Amino acid sequence: NMGKRSRQRQKNQPAGRDDRDSGWGAGYADIVKENKLFEHYYKELGLVPDGEFEQFMEAMREPLPATILSPYMIHAKEILHCLKEKYFKDIQEVEIEGQKIEAPQPLSWYPDEQAWHTNMSRKIIRKSPLLEKFHQFLVSETESGNISRQEAVSMIPPLLMKIESHHKILDMCAAPGSKTAQLIEMLHADMDVPFPEGFVIANDVDNKRCYLLVHQAKRLNSPCIMVINHDASCIPTLKIDADGQKDILFYDRILCDVPCSGDGTMRKNIDVWKKWTTSNSLHLHGLQLRIAVRGVEQLAVGGRMVYSTCSLNPIEDEAVIAALLEKSEGALELADSSADLPGLKWMPGVTSWKLMTKDGQWYPDWSHVPSSRHTQIRPTMFPPTDPEKLASMHLERCMRILPHHQNTGGFFVAVLVKKAPMPWNKRYPKVPAQTGDSPAASTPVDTPCLPESAMEEEGQGGCPEGKVDGEAEEEAPKGASLAQESAVKQDGVCGPPASKKMKLFGYKEDPFVFLTEDDPVFTTIQSFYDLSPNFPKQNVLTRTHEGKKRHLYMVSKELRNVLLNNSERMKVINTGVKVWSRNSDGEEFGCAFRLAQEGIYTLQPYIRSRIIRVSVEDIKVLLTQENPFLSKLEDDAHAQAKKISTHMGSIVLKYIPKPDSPADPQCSIQLCGWRGKTSIRAFVPRNERFHYLRMLGVEVFRDKQGLGHKQRDEGKGEEEGAAENEAELDLENGDENGSSQAKANSGNQGTSS
Repeated sequence: NMGKRSRQRQKNQPAGRDDRDSGWGAGYADIVKENKLFEHYYKELGLVPDGEFEQFMEAMREPLPATILSPYMIHAKEILHCLKEKYFKDIQEVEIEGQKIEAPQPLSWYPDEQAWHTNMSRKIIRKSPLLEKFHQFLVSETESGNISRQEAVSMIPPLLMKIESHHKILDMCAAPGSKTAQLIEMLHADMDVPFPEGFVIANDVDNKRCYLLVHQAKRLNSPCIMVINHDASCIPTLKIDADGQKDILFYDRILCDVPCSGDGTMRKNIDVWKKWTTSNSLHLHGLQLRIAVRGVEQLAVGGRMVYSTCSLNPIEDEAVIAALLEKSEGALELADSSADLPGLKWMPGVTSWKLMTKDGQWYPDWSHVPSSRHTQIRPTMFPPTDPEKLASMHLERCMRILPHHQNTGGFFVAVLVKKAPMPWNKRYPKVPAQTGDSPAASTPVDTPCLPESAMEEEGQGGCPEGKVDGEAEEEAPKGASLAQESAVKQDGVCGPPASKKMKLFGYKEDPFVFLTEDDPVFTTIQSFYDLSPNFPKQNVLTRTHEGKKRHLYMVSKELRNVLLNNSERMKVINTGVKVWSRNSDGEEFGCAFRLAQEGIYTLQPYIRSRIIRVSVEDIKVLLTQENPFLSKLEDDAHAQAKKISTHMGSIVLKYIPKPDSPADPQCSIQLCGWRGKTSIRAFVPRNERFHYLRMLGVEVFRDKQGLGHKQRDEGKGEEEGAAENEAELDLENGDENGSSQAKANSGNQGTSS
């Protein structure tokens, strides 16, 4: 019955987050795009400038234009070149249903022409054979991680975070992960640093949706990402070693993109039209505020937190920001981001709003709310009444993006800067706690649990079960009963009381085990690949205690620090990038581990042998032929391949661009390969194969029948099929990275709806 009840609950979740950045093909049912209450509410609030309301509503009814983001990763320039020269030129000739298709345009406000939008709806892209190629290009490049298809407005928050490669970043409500992907790319903006010092911890409360994040991270092949599964409103405080001492992890940057009613997504999530009511916002406001409070508690002084929603409603937007500023007593201030995105049109935040119930009743302020409504309607939902306090908050620095201004979705974003510790986190508060018991000074600084006085008007002690941290604090918050206290201690995870325990064990991930520097595995790897002395062995991990290690992963030094110090405190779904895979054939040639393509850019700087320099022509041969003879390579590569001392086994195929042949790709390409007795082959998953061939100007186009991979891969050597499907396999391999869950769940989707 428990299961059933939680499924019901999932079903009734607000539509806001779920499909915010989902794919393109969403079919539009014939839903009447009308909601009188919605119009009445927003007209009355006056968020849309005079005389523009009709335009605003018209824009809301139009399907959203498709937008593409080409990331900072290594090949961004090449992809852009490919897009402009090949696809955009063809597209201009197309006419569909009398509509001339315009060439895609760069978004004026996104730096370096990295984001593009088209006037094609997702529906149209599928209608023309000429566009079908473009569509396939998009799908395939998305799968190999080289572009993201993402709603334009949702690209904004990461841009306002001003990320640098050493930043420790927390993404609190991260699924489905398009913003997380942007954050990772910004971390890696300098390609000469294979291991940035910073990292991204991406969290989501929904276990299944965490696997979307894992998938996003896998596309980006970064050693600096970790996916965790907690309730954001009470995400645990993490510890790290700093100069031999245990310290609290405070983040430099936090993205707080909260669950919301999603009324800014009506152009994409059609069902919001029928479901919209003001009570959605009233239900979500408290959760949004708790998540934001939990975020600022974990923000480093001097750090930035970006709060965003895809809702236009002040109850979910300015009201949350104002309440947060009020609680912070000057520790937080709103940053003025007006100069950060030149070219983006936005409306300044509002300073007055009122509240409407779903039966159309308006309340201008808290004093008008009858006590019977005090549970649903909270004082924090109204604007501050003191005009001086209100003015000092600078709510006008919040940004609201309206759909009709630049043909986008609706969106809200605010940037908070932390000037001092939160008042309830200070070791020595200015005044003893009001509640009359011992002064707050006795609460250790690392228990960012709101004292009841701070949360009184919320009626909650910060966490649904009155518990803020995964570990037992020195003193339990007063609201927590002993039973809950012990349940939380046992679980080591925030929140649910003991009856929900099964759920935790249902999703048991394999533990992360770091290899010791003298692990025997390294002896053969070291000599076979001639690893350089500065190779960080201590950053290599595996996901099993028992039996033979199947895969070896690498994480950055800082993530290793986090993992080692918080194993009991946090529920990690996935981290690290795969660098080697066990391969029993290799054993007889001196090394039982072959290189994994996804980790090659991380690992290659440390590899000093078994590298073959290849030309553009060599790569074409290697990516289009099953298992070419060595003699198919050009002389230079052929000679190198013959020279490799322990002939057989895993190799790196490396292309280095030549400035004097500008027609060829101008970025380096590294592929994993295998040198057989007389032949050589690339070990590259199908999508990436297509990606590299496209970069080399080879037109790749899948047959219309779309035969399954299985049929197409028949007749290949065992190993080849494995390499082709490596990408697909990874998400299926339960025992390898805990995604058996994703697999198990996909089987019973019928029941979960």
